[in-house]
Amino acid sequence: MLTPLINVATAALYMSAGGMLLRRLLSGGDEAGASRTAVLGLSAAAVILHAVLLVSTMTAEGGLSLGFTSTASLVAWAIAVIFLLVTLLRPVEVLGVIVLPIATLAVILAWVWPAAELAKAPSMLLNVHLVISVLAYSFLTLAMAQALLLALQERRLREHHPGRLIRVLPPLQTMEQLLFQLITVGFLLLTLTLVSGVFFADEVFGKPLVFNHKTVLSITAWFIFAVLLLGRRQFGWRGRKAINWTLGGFAVLLLAYFGTKFILEFLVS
Repeated sequence: MLTPLINVATAALYMSAGGMLLRRLLSGGDEAGASRTAVLGLSAAAVILHAVLLVSTMTAEGGLSLGFTSTASLVAWAIAVIFLLVTLLRPVEVLGVIVLPIATLAVILAWVWPAAELAKAPSMLLNVHLVISVLAYSFLTLAMAQALLLALQERRLREHHPGRLIRVLPPLQTMEQLLFQLITVGFLLLTLTLVSGVFFADEVFGKPLVFNHKTVLSITAWFIFAVLLLGRRQFGWRGRKAINWTLGGFAVLLLAYFGTKFILEFLVS
């Protein structure tokens, strides 16, 4: 009976935090300290309620529900948690302009279209694989958001028209450093995800590895991020080239994680 209320409260908190952050950015960062505290407080409350929702909706008797909307909600929650942790360490709460609407949408979708996929029996290796894969996707989603903001920042600076939004962003060099830090962590986690999926498929999924669309797209995304990190290290890639490779790698990863699942659950069934 309480689940609908928790859904509404969670979405409202995410939207309130995002709206407050957007107003702060559009005002050029006025009352930055108070607004930052309020945004982080509302986001933290939303994350806690979101976790309650996940426990009640994803856990089922004898297993986990890993349908499209429930998985998307889980990933959005992980993204929000990492966003909060990163923001506590560095003044990059501007990422919330992208992260918080994603979390809001994920909560609403999981509520309106509950996952139809049958529960899967949990195992230690499956749980580890799931955690690593969710973290990998979360870090790389944050990298995508960072790349979008970096593209906007670079464009405005090139046009000598910074505007209010750009004035509250960290310096360009700091933004690029954070982008590649997020990519590096996400890439390492993605590597572990692929290794566990390829070499321990029987133990993790209960069946041999199948080179389907998801596997091929995941490996393709891994190569894209590998080339990007190599280009950064060997040739100093930055700016527009780094942004394009990041967005391209994320697009492929998005198709790998959710494209096939969406087609199977909503278009084929």
